[in-house]
Amino acid sequence: MVMMQRWKGRVALVTGASVGIGAAVARALVQHGMKVVGCARNVDKIEKLAAECQSAGYSGTLIPYKCDLCNEEEILSMFSAIKTLHQGVDVCINNAGLAHNEPLLSGRTEGWRNMIDVNILALAICTREAYQSMKERHVDDGHIININSMGGHRMVPSADEHFYCATKYAVTAMTEGLRQELREARTHIRATSISPGIVETEFAFRHHNSDPERAAAVYESMKCLKAEDIASAVTYVLSAPAHVQIGDVQMRSVEQVS
Repeated sequence: MVMMQRWKGRVALVTGASVGIGAAVARALVQHGMKVVGCARNVDKIEKLAAECQSAGYSGTLIPYKCDLCNEEEILSMFSAIKTLHQGVDVCINNAGLAHNEPLLSGRTEGWRNMIDVNILALAICTREAYQSMKERHVDDGHIININSMGGHRMVPSADEHFYCATKYAVTAMTEGLRQELREARTHIRATSISPGIVETEFAFRHHNSDPERAAAVYESMKCLKAEDIASAVTYVLSAPAHVQIGDVQMRSVEQVS
């Protein structure tokens, strides 16, 4: 993509970069010449991906960073390290997210709190810190992309998903609120929400960790989206002309019912 040329050599942060969508996005951005800081609680897979990108001769670089997004101090330390080593963040991809089987009528508070910590608070903290990084360096063309979910636009008729959907509705609201605040601040920094339907990753197996057959059945029921499809959506959004604000991308398999 010609318009991705302007991001060559710029710095992107991708949260939850060890597997699935995050790994696919990190790979795509490195392929387009970006310096990508990929963070996760376990960086073994990111280190392997970084080596693969280097072997493939991609023009960018992938820098693994160990960070627990449930811990604000670790997030702030990560942004401090990025500032020291790479000046700051130009693109922030808030990809990390999780779901637990915790219905509204019987769920454990611990599971609810974990979803809030990762899906909402970590996203908000990374967004704030990314914006401050851009502002202090007078970067006026940055981009903050939230990997949302179709569950952030309609409630899935399954009790196991209801609290998760609530956190994703929050992401939808926060992305629009962010767009408004960026406009009020008279910046040209852009904000985008990308909402996939069912994507064939490790997500369902983690969500239904006590029932792997149920997880497999989710992916076998239709031709699902692939992580690379979402990575393509990210590069499409980043490639838009600087005056174009793509606020919301909703995408699902043509075979997905809702």
